[in-house]
Amino acid sequence: MIEGIIAVIIGAFAGVSGTFVYEKRRQNSGKIKSEKELAAAKTKATDIILKAKDEVIKLENERRHEWKKTDDRLAERETTLDRKIDELDKRSEKLRAEERNVEDLKDEIREIRVKQQEKLEKVAKLTKSDAAEKLMQMTERDIKQDMVGLINKLQNDAKEDAEEIAQTILVTAMERMSSEVTAERTVTAIKLPDDEMKGRIIGKEGRNIQSLQRATGVDILVDDTPGMIVLSSFDPVRRQVARMSLEMLMKDGRIHPGRIEEVVAKAEQEINKEINRAGEDAAREVGVVGIPKEMLRLLGELKFRTSYGQNVLMHSVEMAHMAGLIAEEIGADVRVTKIATLLHDTGKAVTHKMEGKHHHIAAELARKYGVSEDIAHAIEAHHDDVEATTPEALIVRVCDGLSTARPGARNISAENFVERMRDLENIALGFKGIDKAYAISAGREVRVIVSPKDIDDLSAIKLARDIAVKIESTMQYPGTIKVNVIRETRAVEFAK
Repeated sequence: MIEGIIAVIIGAFAGVSGTFVYEKRRQNSGKIKSEKELAAAKTKATDIILKAKDEVIKLENERRHEWKKTDDRLAERETTLDRKIDELDKRSEKLRAEERNVEDLKDEIREIRVKQQEKLEKVAKLTKSDAAEKLMQMTERDIKQDMVGLINKLQNDAKEDAEEIAQTILVTAMERMSSEVTAERTVTAIKLPDDEMKGRIIGKEGRNIQSLQRATGVDILVDDTPGMIVLSSFDPVRRQVARMSLEMLMKDGRIHPGRIEEVVAKAEQEINKEINRAGEDAAREVGVVGIPKEMLRLLGELKFRTSYGQNVLMHSVEMAHMAGLIAEEIGADVRVTKIATLLHDTGKAVTHKMEGKHHHIAAELARKYGVSEDIAHAIEAHHDDVEATTPEALIVRVCDGLSTARPGARNISAENFVERMRDLENIALGFKGIDKAYAISAGREVRVIVSPKDIDDLSAIKLARDIAVKIESTMQYPGTIKVNVIRETRAVEFAK
């Protein structure tokens, strides 16, 4: 039993000892293997480092070679540039020497020309200025007819092209614009129903009519025209208030100073509303916005203002429509053109309050109330005393002539017509060399007959322009006036 236990213990010890010996050998074997692998890795790393060093050395050699080539090229270029700079210096010096020679030659030529000129002046007994003047006179005499023909041709060509284009645009605008032809007059006379009403308006000892005159600021004339009351005032708005007040009083029948003041105040309110409404309606009809209220107020007052029988507000609205059409055709600013044409006569609403021409007043008011300078200039330039510098200003001027010159737009008395015809003839006769002058075609043309001895063909062209300029600067007229200068030479002989 004991022997068996000892045998087991010995066997177990032998197993443990064997295992220990095996593990020890296995560890020694792994260490040797690791040392071998480490040595192999070191050998491989050494080879890689050596190869890298060889590559670096090779690259450095190649780079040194390239640098050497670059240095050689730069040195060669520097040598070439130095050579070229030397050549340029030599050429510049040569050119400077040649320039000096040329200047010397020029001086010699000038001296020779001066000497030749002096000799020619001694031979011809004429100075240079005298010879030039004679030459110009001979040249002018030789080519005068050619110049006249060329001027006429250029003028005719320009007129043909311009008139054709302008006629197309104007006719297009006019045929698209439809408005009333008949002129309108502001009513300044009121018909009385009977003499009893006349007495009631005058009142006891004239109290009623005096009260009415004080309240309206209008002169009321009762006895000048039978059955009529005539209202007289420079202010069309006051005249309209007086007319409405009288109509309301005659319709109501109660006429006394207290009632008159009440009715006049009511009429003023109604007229103010009508004025504001008229200005807003006109702007709405034309299709423009942004007009200051003060200018719309002045525009509305034009409803009660007439010019030669033509209602000024209707004239302005008509112009604005035509101006918009023309502006679209020629590429101008439609808004500026419409506003300028609509407001161009607003100065007429205050001409009885402010001194100056209505177009200058209208432009000043427009600037005062914040209207743009383009619009103000177009307003101010619609008459000839201010030069129109923009297409919009020219359109306003053209449309003003179209609207005022169309048949039936204005009523002009026979006295004014005869006076205008006489003024046209007198302006033409004021120039020298004119035999006769006739204003024809209702003042649309002035025909001038000149003396052929005093006026030649070239002077006739200049004379026509001078007469036209004087007419433009001294007369006010709608549309255009044709100046026709006639020069005729007749040779008459009798055979006996």
